[in-house]
Amino acid sequence: MAYSKELLTSAYYTMTTIRQFEERMIKEFMAGNIPGFVHTYDGQEAVGVGVCSHLSDDDIIGSTHRGHGHCIAKGCDIELMILEIMGKAEGLCKGKGGSMHIADIDKGMLGANAIVGGGPPLCNGAALSMKTLGKPHVAVSFSGDGSSNQGTVMESLNLAGVLDLPHFFVFENNHLAEGTGDEYAVAGDIAERVRAFGIPCDKVDGTDFFAVYEAAKKAIKHCRSGKGPYGIEADVLRFDGHFIGDPQAYRGEGELDDLRANRDCLKIYRERVTGEGWMDTSALDKLDEDAAAAIEKGVQRGLAAAQPAMEELYSDVYCSY
Repeated sequence: MAYSKELLTSAYYTMTTIRQFEERMIKEFMAGNIPGFVHTYDGQEAVGVGVCSHLSDDDIIGSTHRGHGHCIAKGCDIELMILEIMGKAEGLCKGKGGSMHIADIDKGMLGANAIVGGGPPLCNGAALSMKTLGKPHVAVSFSGDGSSNQGTVMESLNLAGVLDLPHFFVFENNHLAEGTGDEYAVAGDIAERVRAFGIPCDKVDGTDFFAVYEAAKKAIKHCRSGKGPYGIEADVLRFDGHFIGDPQAYRGEGELDDLRANRDCLKIYRERVTGEGWMDTSALDKLDEDAAAAIEKGVQRGLAAAQPAMEELYSDVYCSY
């Protein structure tokens, strides 16, 4: 078998946890139990998990407004994430960050980021620290096709290339910046843009966990060995709108049904591992059940939890780590 049973089990459990987590957050949002805006990651699970499978708590990631999947893939506690998303005092950020600003420094999660293109500059700083201190770690920034147009991202690519930083740039091209297609808004090719800075960049099928896993393994080894930054452009998709409640009028008739039928990374994973005889259906189904139980436990805890006290409004306004 090409992959260990531990990896196969962990990867699927994490992906199905992300999928079910997002589906449940949609329900809780619609029920009025979550404040603010929520942007879900369902459909893109193989990218976050394929990349983060190679990382430790000492490695750093920077995320996007669509960050729940990255948090879970990096090992953040899902109960504390639910509490945070619901704005409760026991949440990862004391209920003050919400969906778009979840962070867990202990897990190397710099935070989800509502600023488009905000993650790469932060990860440059983390990567520079790693290089300066001689640490064998890597910083990973997740960005979308929309953020590839941002000046902050271009500047980050340039600085990472100039300083040979251990920064792994992951572009999740789901072909939609809110409702604007990349064929209209992105001139040229994202991977070629990265290469223009002298940074190697591969294209990968983001619905195939194993393709992402192998591409990330190569890229992270490159970064850890002191050879400088690396990039990948993952061709992926999202199953839901830009935010919960988005009518998705920009979708073609039958488009989502086709994507769910033919480009679902969980279905593709199940077909691969059962077809190869690496895992059986019953084991995968049990992991689905375990993930659902963990999420249900977190939701019930979240619904019963207290909101932050009013005096918390004045704490942690300025905080250094």
